[in-house]
Amino acid sequence: MAPASHLILWLNEHWFELLAAVVSAVDVWLATRRSMISWPITIGASLLYGEQFRESKLYSDMLLQWIFVVFAIYGWWHWQRGLNREGAVRIETPKRMALLRDVALGAVASVLLGYWMKEHTDASLPWLDSTLTSYSLVGTWWGTQKYIVNWWLWIVLDLIYVAEYQYKHLSLTAVLYAVFVLLASLGVRDWRRAQMQQDAAKSAGVEVA
Repeated sequence: MAPASHLILWLNEHWFELLAAVVSAVDVWLATRRSMISWPITIGASLLYGEQFRESKLYSDMLLQWIFVVFAIYGWWHWQRGLNREGAVRIETPKRMALLRDVALGAVASVLLGYWMKEHTDASLPWLDSTLTSYSLVGTWWGTQKYIVNWWLWIVLDLIYVAEYQYKHLSLTAVLYAVFVLLASLGVRDWRRAQMQQDAAKSAGVEVA
């Protein structure tokens, strides 16, 4: 079979996953730029991947995408409120106890969700999927709060997601999450620079975007 025919067959079989991957990649890139547009695109990407994961029987991931929609609505509002008040989407520094609380809640949610998925569904990889789902919610929450540490958590999670999706034969999604690792690294760099500019401007008594 000619290469063009192979490509056509592949696109016919994977077009939906490809669409979800492209939208998701654009979404994360915009988030690294602290762009308000990232939030409505998050909603679209989450709905697309929710359907993809339903078909793959990754039910915790499917549930995660639905919750992402809710978080995206909140994040959109929270960032917009900060933008109106401060003139820019500003990086925030979290308190250590808040981070420890969120990590502990992620662990509890991992156990509860994993047990429920194992006992009540035919979910594939229920424990791993539930743990990744729970800590993805932690990462998303930290993103809505404009914490740099959200990008460090995403680097760890996305590396594990790459292996999981490759195991589930979602090769395109595995490649996407490898790209996410690179984008999260850019997020760390760009948000750190923004925070340094904020700190310098604060010391000088000047507002900076």
